[in-house]
Amino acid sequence: MEWSEPGIVLSTRRHGEADVILEAMTLGRGRHLGLVKGGRSRRLRPALQPGNTLQLTWRARLSEHLGNFRPEPVVERAGAIMADRGGTYLIQVLAAHLRMLPERDPHPALHEALKALLDLALAGGFAPRAMAEGVVRFEILFLEEMGVGLDLSACAATGLAEELVYVSPKSGRAVSRQAGAAYDNRLLRLPAFLAQEGESAAPGMGELAEGFRLTGLFLERHVFSPRDLPMPPMRTAFIRTVLGGA
Repeated sequence: MEWSEPGIVLSTRRHGEADVILEAMTLGRGRHLGLVKGGRSRRLRPALQPGNTLQLTWRARLSEHLGNFRPEPVVERAGAIMADRGGTYLIQVLAAHLRMLPERDPHPALHEALKALLDLALAGGFAPRAMAEGVVRFEILFLEEMGVGLDLSACAATGLAEELVYVSPKSGRAVSRQAGAAYDNRLLRLPAFLAQEGESAAPGMGELAEGFRLTGLFLERHVFSPRDLPMPPMRTAFIRTVLGGA
């Protein structure tokens, strides 16, 4: 068995004295693991850093085997992104989410979103607001890919798309200002940058914090708690880094 395609490094872990097991997100084969012989060597170690894109050739006798990766560098982002503490947390939190996906289950939309966010971080240094917005949108896409999509396009009560300012914590559906006014203390806030009518608006720190509260509730309830896992601590660290005291 053999295939070859680009993959974005999520993590590595030591295997024996000289080798590593590489975890990568690929476009057509999803999150995939493989053994890299000599992965701890001075030559290979810089290329196998989280956030880098590699051309991966995978070989195994049978498809269910772990198999071996032969990696070739394509885009080396890790050094520039992880020069900033926020960039290090960025890569860690994205990897923590993607690790919840079944291995070898293709999710091309998440691969492309991951690549776009890492490329943005590489091109613009580390711009906290842009990175925060990107992660909120990534988490919404991730929830959708996990089968817990939020419906933020129209009011759950009226079906209208105007003045969407709330989200039901039970259904994950948007609620308009008028329909939700009587339940203000029971509903989540829908930041304008996530509402259909506010897609082009540049979010402030308060709106970004609301976005993270929104995605965090559904991530904890539907992704991490059912697996008896806590929310990734690097997510909290990332939010604190990019939002400060917001």
